[in-house]
Amino acid sequence: MITGESTAPKFSVLGLPVSLLEDYPGWLMSHLQQGLGAHVITLNAEMVMQAQQCPELSEAIHQAEMIIPDGSGVVLYLRFKGKKIQRCPGIDLAESLVLQVGQSSESDGILFYGGQPGVSQQAAERFTQAVPNLAIASYHGYLSVAEEQSFQEYLKTHQPRLILVGLGVPRQELWILKNRHLCPNSIWVGVGGSFDIWAGTKKRAPTWFCDNHLEWLYRLYQEPWRWRRMLALPQFAWKALMG
Repeated sequence: MITGESTAPKFSVLGLPVSLLEDYPGWLMSHLQQGLGAHVITLNAEMVMQAQQCPELSEAIHQAEMIIPDGSGVVLYLRFKGKKIQRCPGIDLAESLVLQVGQSSESDGILFYGGQPGVSQQAAERFTQAVPNLAIASYHGYLSVAEEQSFQEYLKTHQPRLILVGLGVPRQELWILKNRHLCPNSIWVGVGGSFDIWAGTKKRAPTWFCDNHLEWLYRLYQEPWRWRRMLALPQFAWKALMG
C-alpha cells in the first residue's frame, strides 16, 4: 500500500499505483475545496502495458494524485489480489465532476480541451443545454503552435478549476504533466474519447457490455483499427497471472 497526505491511498498494479477509494468524486471535490490541485489518471490494462514501454507515461502516472481503476482488467487484477473495489469509469467520474464543479464555480470554471474541431464544443453544449447557468469553455485538440501559446495564456489568466483533456493516451497524460503548472490548483483529468460520446459522434458501449467487463469488445467492434492496441489485453492478463 502506498500512502501520501496529498494523494489518495494507492495499491500497486504491475508496478503502477492505483487509488483505492469508495468515493472518487467526493475526494476530488474535497481536494478542490482545500485549494489543492490534482492530476487524475484513468488507468486500464492497455495503459499499463504502454507505460512499461514509455518511461514518460510511467512517470506521469506515478506523479498523479489520483489513479482510478477505469479498465475491467485493472479491477479484476485488484480483486484477484483481494481488493474489493468497483470499477470507476473515467467518463462517469468526469461527468460527475462537471456537474459538481459547475454548481460551485464562476462561469469559466470548466474547460474542455481536445478532440476534432467542433467536438469539444458540442460536448460542452450538451451540458450547458441540460444544466441552467453552466458555462464551459472549449478548445479542440488540433491547435497550431501560435494557438496553443494563446491557449496557455488563457489557462494562466482564467485558472479554470476543472480541466478535461481529451487527446488520447499517452498524449493527454504527457500534456498535462508538462502544463499543469499553469493551473496548479486545478483538477486535471485525461478523458480520452469522452468528448466524442458526449457530443454524440460516437456511442458508448451498452450497459450489458460494461457490466460484464466487455466494453473493450464493443470498442473494437466500433473501431476495428484498434485491434493491434487490443493485443495489450492478453499481455496484461499473462503478466497479471505470472506476477
